[in-house]
Amino acid sequence: MLNGEIEKMKSSSSSSFFQDKTHNYNKKERCLNMVMLPPFFLSSLLVTVIFILFILYSPNPLKAMSKLDLGQTLDLIKPPNTTFLGDHDEILNCDLSKGHWIPDLQGSLYTNSSCTTIPTSKNCFHHGRKDRDFLNWRWKPDRCHLPRFDPKTFLEFVQGKKLAFIGDSVARNHMESLLCLLSKVETPKDHYQDSEDRKRVWYFPGHDFTLMILWTKFLVDGEERVVNGSTSGIFDLHLDKIDKEWSRDLPALDYVVISDAHWFFRPIYLHDDTGVVGCVYCNNPNVTDFGVGFALKMAFRSALNHINCCKKCKVRVTLIRTFSPAHFENGSWNTGGRCNRTSPLSEGEIDLSSNEWELRGLQMEEIEKARIEGNKKGKRFGVLDVTRAMLMRPDGHPGEFWGNKWMKGYNDCVHWCLPGPIDVWNDFLMAILGREAALVS
Repeated sequence: MLNGEIEKMKSSSSSSFFQDKTHNYNKKERCLNMVMLPPFFLSSLLVTVIFILFILYSPNPLKAMSKLDLGQTLDLIKPPNTTFLGDHDEILNCDLSKGHWIPDLQGSLYTNSSCTTIPTSKNCFHHGRKDRDFLNWRWKPDRCHLPRFDPKTFLEFVQGKKLAFIGDSVARNHMESLLCLLSKVETPKDHYQDSEDRKRVWYFPGHDFTLMILWTKFLVDGEERVVNGSTSGIFDLHLDKIDKEWSRDLPALDYVVISDAHWFFRPIYLHDDTGVVGCVYCNNPNVTDFGVGFALKMAFRSALNHINCCKKCKVRVTLIRTFSPAHFENGSWNTGGRCNRTSPLSEGEIDLSSNEWELRGLQMEEIEKARIEGNKKGKRFGVLDVTRAMLMRPDGHPGEFWGNKWMKGYNDCVHWCLPGPIDVWNDFLMAILGREAALVS
């Protein structure tokens, strides 16, 4: 499935300091020759004897080397992360999204017990998950090295800045992963939480850095229809109006990561300033169903246009994180679907003609349009293209291990365990944010 091999280099050398000219040396002569051996030869001989004794009398000479020690040792052979970008030119010219998962004995930088900010619904081990192999994989781009996330370097880079994740609960999942990683260097302060826990702000006083989640269902303005006093599950989406729940905070932000998608898989009526222009899953013969892709594409277009046109905004870099796939098997979320795999898939096992890949393509189109327009205004737009990598990780979701007492029997195959494969998104974030920031005029 995954091809990876460690090339073992074996070297041997032999030297002869003496070559007998005759086989008739007596014992005394041989002892005399030994006494006259060069000092460095005696030192080498002594080291060799000690090593042989260690091997002979130790039942397992490598047993003392822990998985972490071995992981760190192997990491030494990788290119050093000497700057925020690692090898600047390599990252600039590399497609980080094309690659494969390789074994990584070092595993996560944090644990579910060392990070105290993990929400209980993402704390899979707390709810009984036993297998841990899903933590021991690392994303390897085909043509370059992706530096491992370095929380100290990241905090130094964002010192005095504000970074917001804008999107749904998977965007929040990403923020929570970053929060755990940064907590290895500095304990954040829980600075603000609104009444519905939709907006959450964390502050790192030692670096004057603010990290927040600005929760939004659709990026644009959307309301659920209420029928006879009850919610209906049907939404009205106004493609020409930006959701104020995130846009009001935009002028104060330095860096933005936008993502959204999962709320669009619902019955939706699409509006512009003229009225209803189409729908998604509406089953209304008088309204054209444009599908999920169209609605998502137009919502992203509106959001990115708003950022580009915002004269009061100081956002230096806007990143889009591409669609994060769910992995329900043998049913959907409400019909018994599960995600109980324990290892990654190979690229040959994923479907690049799927709806998830199509949605990723639409997002890529919109970010490219925004990039072209942004270049005229000194604004940078980039992509955290994680779709291919995450299509290969059906093993990283909470599944049944999420502890929701109101939805017993349902599996969470949308969000990601912490720690888990989602941590690699911050490897992407560190590399791409640094790359785009370096290119701001």
